[in-house]
Amino acid sequence: MKKTNLLYWISTGLLAALMTASAVPDVLSVPEAVAYFQHLGYPAYLLPFLGVAKLLGVAALLVPGFPRLREWAYAGFVFDLSGALYSGIAVGDPPSAWLPIFIGFLLIAASYHLNRRKAEAGALAGPTASLA
Repeated sequence: MKKTNLLYWISTGLLAALMTASAVPDVLSVPEAVAYFQHLGYPAYLLPFLGVAKLLGVAALLVPGFPRLREWAYAGFVFDLSGALYSGIAVGDPPSAWLPIFIGFLLIAASYHLNRRKAEAGALAGPTASLA
């Protein structure tokens, strides 16, 4: 259980860092983010919305006690990265530009899987496990 917990927090921490690092430029509408978004063919007014949504997803992953909200955050991150991957492919970005997206998918999968294992282990331990 300790190994699962440690791996969960490592993968979730890396995922949270990746999503926060991509959200902050969006929220602030930095010129590089706006230029890349326009390169993809999207209007710049969507940037702050997506940035705030990512930050809310990060909060949902890190705040304990809301398992259903955490599930929605994982789904939202998959939708975000799927849209980014499709958009990059559609405008002809080279495969090397897709690497951060695939890293994000791997981190989502690892964090989600380990979160499920933690939840199952907690359920198997029973209600007295939280008292120990």
